[in-house]
Amino acid sequence: MNSRRQFLKISSLSAAGLIFGGGLLDAFANNLVKTNPSHFKGPFDFTRTPTYCEVCFWKCAGWVYKDENGRIKKIIGNNDDPNCNGRFCPRGTGGVGMYNDEDRLKTPLIRTEERGKQTFREATWDEAFEYIAQKLKKVKSEHGAEAITLFSHGSGGKYFGNLLKAMGSNNITAPSYAQCRGPREVAFISTFGQGINSPENTDIRDTKCLVLIGAHIGENMHNGQVQEMSDAIDKGATIITVDPRFSTAASKSKFWLPIKPATDMALLLTWMNVIINEKLYDKEYVERHCYGFDQLKEHVQQYTPEWAYGVTTLKPQQIRETARAMANAAPAVIVHPGRHVTWYGDDTQRLRAVAILNALLGSWGRRGGYYNPDKAHVPHYKLPDFPKPNKSWRDALGGKYNLADLALASGLCDASMPSHELGHKIKAWIVNGTNLINTLPNQAKTIEAIQALDLIAVVDTMPMEITGYADVVLPECTYLERYDSLRVSQGREPSVALRMPAVEPQYNTKPAYWMARELAKKLDLLDYFPFETLEEEIDWELQQIGSSLEEMQKIGVKRMPREEDDLYFTEGENVEFGTNTGKIELYSTALAEEGFEPMPVYTQHPEPQEGFYRLIYGRAPMHTFSRTANNPNLTDLMDENTLWVNPKVAKEWGLKNDQYVYLENQDGIISDFSIKVRVTERIRFDSVYMVHGFGHTDKRMKRCFGKGVSDTQLISNVMTDPIMGGTGMRGNFVTFRFDNKKEA
Repeated sequence: MNSRRQFLKISSLSAAGLIFGGGLLDAFANNLVKTNPSHFKGPFDFTRTPTYCEVCFWKCAGWVYKDENGRIKKIIGNNDDPNCNGRFCPRGTGGVGMYNDEDRLKTPLIRTEERGKQTFREATWDEAFEYIAQKLKKVKSEHGAEAITLFSHGSGGKYFGNLLKAMGSNNITAPSYAQCRGPREVAFISTFGQGINSPENTDIRDTKCLVLIGAHIGENMHNGQVQEMSDAIDKGATIITVDPRFSTAASKSKFWLPIKPATDMALLLTWMNVIINEKLYDKEYVERHCYGFDQLKEHVQQYTPEWAYGVTTLKPQQIRETARAMANAAPAVIVHPGRHVTWYGDDTQRLRAVAILNALLGSWGRRGGYYNPDKAHVPHYKLPDFPKPNKSWRDALGGKYNLADLALASGLCDASMPSHELGHKIKAWIVNGTNLINTLPNQAKTIEAIQALDLIAVVDTMPMEITGYADVVLPECTYLERYDSLRVSQGREPSVALRMPAVEPQYNTKPAYWMARELAKKLDLLDYFPFETLEEEIDWELQQIGSSLEEMQKIGVKRMPREEDDLYFTEGENVEFGTNTGKIELYSTALAEEGFEPMPVYTQHPEPQEGFYRLIYGRAPMHTFSRTANNPNLTDLMDENTLWVNPKVAKEWGLKNDQYVYLENQDGIISDFSIKVRVTERIRFDSVYMVHGFGHTDKRMKRCFGKGVSDTQLISNVMTDPIMGGTGMRGNFVTFRFDNKKEA
């Protein structure tokens, strides 16, 4: 078993991210800013301001340190923050690169030629707002406010969301729901009556067995979970990793199960078979808390380890041994729910299987399993009632996906297509902080939808691919230059964190709150933005919980006591769950009512034709999706992705390490750029692997243009989850090409 120290090498740059002292800090800090070097005196000569990180959704709270000349020198974690425990990951410490990136957007832009041409003229803020406001008024007049949609991934979504609701639209969506975590939430709600949310309520620090099935802790760099997994390793926890690739987490595991891709459901059902038939489940817990055990027991009899061997390629003894390891650790066991779970189109059912397995082991509500999270209650200022929309986002999708609890980005994109006939059409997009060209699957369809719009306004810090299709580009200042709403995170104990500007905004950039409020003025909706500045609103909210902006500027994070002592279930406690039966539903009545299978069923998925390989994509600890690919600090750590290829496959194709190849998918789409081959035993022969977020086509991002291949470009086969509309993206296959010339 590897030690905590070894595990923290997971990023290959922990020293740079976590250790600052003497000359190392001086050298590191001077690399962060392009200024004339100054004498380094020491940390006590710095001034600091509180922030929370915007580089990923974990939103770790930290401190921004400036020297005597007001230059940002470093960002470190806040010791009082339960999300990070005082330690930032590589992305967080490199976040200052966003501020210093000379390629960032600098002033408002209005398009001068057709969408996609990247041709703009500079505009004043008032001119940009007037353009957007007139277009929105026209769309509302001709099609109704419900024809306006907000796509958002970032703090500014709250403010533009209020603007949309004030206009009379509830088409507010985060792509991460349909493209990432939605099936997980629906699955756990239908099982336990409660979702997972973020940060996940996994009690990793006290677990005795952690099962990672497609969950890449360490590479996705979810900070708190990485630290807790390190603690669990130190305590001797058993790690079981199920992955067709020998991931970083697999290298720290007692068991690595190199499963055949697309057969995860078969393994989960077979584990249930073993645990039930060998009477390894938590009998008292199941009898007290669960509904449908007898139906489940009968249902899984067909899924034997011998049957699974032929499906998953995992030996029966491996399956039995790992099932027993989980049971031996129960209830301090976590079958991890993962984060990006939209794979094959049956994802809600696969995550249902994960939830059921946790229930059989008695881990929900138990120490070392899943704790009951708490969240601070921060009152918001009472706004006027929003007008009730005449149509909802569900109408735009034809009334489908009743179990989805949030709007679907892919569905609203579909509703923007010129051929769309369901419900009502979407005619205007506001896009805040999300590069939809590299986020939504099936790029061709996304672009076709955009070209049919009456308006697309994009708010971003960088000239991403999506800005090239905008009618108006609004340059947002980075998170280091602005206030944002309080971070109110769930966790073992409630906490709130403050973000305030460490420096004045560079160039002609502005915060999202200011933009939304100025647009509200143009649309006669200022009543919905009663505070002239966001800091006034933050101060009002803090006073409601016995704090103040002045206090939070000094401490950054305020931890609050739990209202109830209910972190875990007490022995013999009768718990009412938020399901139809009030029990943990192994047999889901909610799914049955909607006409879906009440228990998960294994379905065989398509396999690659000869000469093609399943495209598997993932994350790197120094990058967040495509948003950091141009960051000057983080591109130094990884400036392009590589293609993992099994030696057997490399030999068949004559591929060598560091050779560049193009990729072509099953639909004849050829990658714009080439990718470097990495020949490795760490990937199965039926698959290839790359890190997501590269292959950028916008030349204005000088560091990342043309570097590596965009996996999104090659994802044209989308398998939609019939239960909640999630977009399964792992049914795409690629082959190798030595040029990217299109055949005549």
